[in-house]
Amino acid sequence: MTDTRPSLIIYSPAGVVPTAAPVRKALKRLTALGFAPTLDASALSKHQRFAGDDAERLAAIHRVAEASPAVALATRGGYGLTRLLDQIEWPLIARSVEQGTAWVGYSDVTALQLAALAHKAAGPETVEEGVTAGFWAGPMASDDFGRADSPEGGDDVTQEVFVEAMTGELEAVGFRTEAGFDGLETRGRLWGGNMAVLQAMLGTRHFPKIKNGVLFLEDINEHPYRIERTLLQLHQGGILDQQKAILLGTFNGFKKSPLDRGYTLKTVIAYLRTLTSAPILTGLPFGHVPTKLCLPLGRKVNLVVQGRDVLVMW
Repeated sequence: MTDTRPSLIIYSPAGVVPTAAPVRKALKRLTALGFAPTLDASALSKHQRFAGDDAERLAAIHRVAEASPAVALATRGGYGLTRLLDQIEWPLIARSVEQGTAWVGYSDVTALQLAALAHKAAGPETVEEGVTAGFWAGPMASDDFGRADSPEGGDDVTQEVFVEAMTGELEAVGFRTEAGFDGLETRGRLWGGNMAVLQAMLGTRHFPKIKNGVLFLEDINEHPYRIERTLLQLHQGGILDQQKAILLGTFNGFKKSPLDRGYTLKTVIAYLRTLTSAPILTGLPFGHVPTKLCLPLGRKVNLVVQGRDVLVMW
């Protein structure tokens, strides 16, 4: 009998997976969710802080691309993908998308996603209803499907949204933002991801030049002044003003300083709003938190705000 479940390969393109237990649990959880998951041969390899040396991780990416599963799911982020960008065979990645692969991840995986956009390997801006192929900012195997402290392996909402996205049922996501944007309607190409990774790619051939887009950002362990410094760089480089809207996800994990004296992330955002013409919306459920949405990178989206409710549709 033919297995009609969506094929899914778990692979490790970046940081080392400390222990195999979360990945094993993710395999079981993903099976229960209706997928046919397999583990790439080098997913549990270790070299310094990486999931295998550069050649091994590069081979894993190419191996997954050649297999062209329905879903290519990273184990975790960490660091390591920017080391590989000059060597990735982008036509091979593009071909996997053409054959139906959805590449999913976030954090350090942002480097792969943005570079795929830059090298036109992420698929078309508009697709027919139900098409899942392309690049998605979304959950990863170890933390979102293999958490030891959760009977279900991770957050229920995150996993439900992932299933809807990977089966072609997800057509929009919504969230609550601050007051003051009621009536905003715009359309643009959705892009972004981890703020620090995006910043590190500025000025390289792997950074996508997207105008009139909808840019989303998130990060962890970055103090508000570092967030401001990065956003100022994006503003001074002309990137923020080129966007139709900017969506801010979660910025968590930083420690307050006694030198802050009332300086917070809110004051950073308020300051940036005085500089850029692009509306900055907060509250996007995405980042290094248990509950996160799936976002189709590179696709044209419609953004509508009614009251404080934001709807992003594709």
